[in-house]
Amino acid sequence: MTKNVGLIGLGAMGAGMASSLRRHGCQVHVFDVRADAAQAFAAAGGVACASPAELATRCNVIVSVVVNAAQTEAVLFGDHGCAPAMTRGSVFIMCSTVDPNWSIATEARLAKLGILYIDAPISGGAAKAASGQMTMMTAATPAAYAAAGDLLDAMAANVYRLGDKAGAGSKVKIINQLLAGVHIAAAAEAMALGLREGVNPDALYDVITHSAGNSWMFENRMAHVLKGDYTPLSAVDIFVKDLGLVLDVARASKFPLPLSSTAHQMFMQASTSGFAREDDSAVIKIFPGIELPQKA
Repeated sequence: MTKNVGLIGLGAMGAGMASSLRRHGCQVHVFDVRADAAQAFAAAGGVACASPAELATRCNVIVSVVVNAAQTEAVLFGDHGCAPAMTRGSVFIMCSTVDPNWSIATEARLAKLGILYIDAPISGGAAKAASGQMTMMTAATPAAYAAAGDLLDAMAANVYRLGDKAGAGSKVKIINQLLAGVHIAAAAEAMALGLREGVNPDALYDVITHSAGNSWMFENRMAHVLKGDYTPLSAVDIFVKDLGLVLDVARASKFPLPLSSTAHQMFMQASTSGFAREDDSAVIKIFPGIELPQKA
């Protein structure tokens, strides 16, 4: 296994992925715009770097776990970006949810510099990232897999190899996000109706999670609602972005997505109502006339 690995972005997912790599014997070099996050990881046994460029001088594989394409672009080609400092044959693993066409173009752009690229969006949440049990939806050339496939397996329990060039991984992630966003919106709508009708929310949760109407998102996100805890593990604005990407991809091929469109509007309403940075379960707050459980 490659021993010196770089990871950029120590958020909810990235911090867990960095820890998984360290457990598998890697010397993990990290960068985050929050210097205190990088220093905390260094104190636990990693190496903090001052910029993506510095990280690139120390590592032949870089894992990027930032929010979107714009941040990934900055990581690669912005001030002190890593791409100019990466050696030929190095690997850049892109784990963000992005437009598949952007991912395809980025692979081609890096190929001109002799840098290998793995299109590798992730799913599973912070707990699974920390335990190495998350899912990666990947697409890459055989050379990229040969150079860094062992690191993918170190970070994820399920590594899907979906194609021999970038794009397929991001397309599958877009479809996953379609379902995730619609399921959260539907779960919030169902819980809101139950509250409006005076059903005991704990009893409703127990019944639904043992019935055919259950979904992973209902079980996970409505637990946040019952606790009155909207600490952002995945924020409302993440689904404003991700469902927006879903609709952009479908619009390009004139493909109708009525449920996705409605769910996107629900998250947009939650965002503009002041809940943008709350947990995505806060989409339930758009429904009028309901009394939500309060945090103990």
